[in-house]
Amino acid sequence: MIAGRRVHFGFPAAARRRCARIAAPLTLLALAACDTPTSMLAGAGRDAVLVERLFWIMLSAAALIWVLVNGIAFYAARTEANPERERVARLFVVWCGMIVPTVVLVALLVGGMLLLRDMRGPRPDFQVTIDGEQYWWRVGYDTPAGRVVTANEIRLPAGRTVGLALASTGVIHSFWAPALGGKMDLIPGRTNRMTLTPLEPGRWGGNCAEFCGTAHAQMRFEVEVMPAPDFDRWLAAEAASARVASDAGLAVFTSAGCGACHAVRGTGNAGTTGPDLTHLASRRTMAAGILPLDRDTLAAWIRDPAALKPGALMPAFPDLKDDAMQPLLDFLTGLK
Repeated sequence: MIAGRRVHFGFPAAARRRCARIAAPLTLLALAACDTPTSMLAGAGRDAVLVERLFWIMLSAAALIWVLVNGIAFYAARTEANPERERVARLFVVWCGMIVPTVVLVALLVGGMLLLRDMRGPRPDFQVTIDGEQYWWRVGYDTPAGRVVTANEIRLPAGRTVGLALASTGVIHSFWAPALGGKMDLIPGRTNRMTLTPLEPGRWGGNCAEFCGTAHAQMRFEVEVMPAPDFDRWLAAEAASARVASDAGLAVFTSAGCGACHAVRGTGNAGTTGPDLTHLASRRTMAAGILPLDRDTLAAWIRDPAALKPGALMPAFPDLKDDAMQPLLDFLTGLK
């Protein structure tokens, strides 16, 4: 009551209709974003399913509390003041302002701690090492025959628990594939560990979730979850040496000094500064997931990497003539 008048909090009908017209498409757009390769609600991994379950529980609880609080406020605004109800009001404040919120917060804390315990996961079936570079991802698979190294595109078997060893040699990065599980920082000088158990085959996106420099927003990766037999065949093929489709292109690659930074197993080029290119042509993307892998993009990248990805540390080769560029592209696109 204000000056003897009731206070009405409703909006005019025309305003409500305008809000409804705006809210409907925005709601549909928001719901559509929940089913993307980088959505934490995609539920393609064991940990992501646990996080999604907690999210819906907390969202439902928050919605219920919101409705109750606004319902009580609406009721109070339309009710005459009555001094005889003061005792009831005090009890209401004690229960709804102290006891119930405390119980709810403790329950959410206990639930979150139990979820963290469950996310530790079972013992990994095998190990993958991921090093955060500027600005790309070095990926190594530990196998009985030794480590198989690739870059930016990660392949994992469905139904198997994978142990990730996360490290960085430069600045802090953060590995996050939302559809598969939680995120973990990569800190120089130490190795952090987490597990993932992919459940659903498909392609899932990820990115660096910690600001790391100029190209932070362009430091992406893709995780392809494969049926276990397909993954075993892929890993065996990935461990093999490169098949050289162009000897002239290999000569350009070597003479231009590319092997000082890049490794191509079986060719004598064993650089470790840049990504391993042994099976480059089997990848869908390049430059840490921001560009399609094709001849034109490769040529533009070789001539001026920083023009396509500001902050890229690879040196430019603007003077590489076409008679050298074409054999080099033949060589690179033949590395399958």
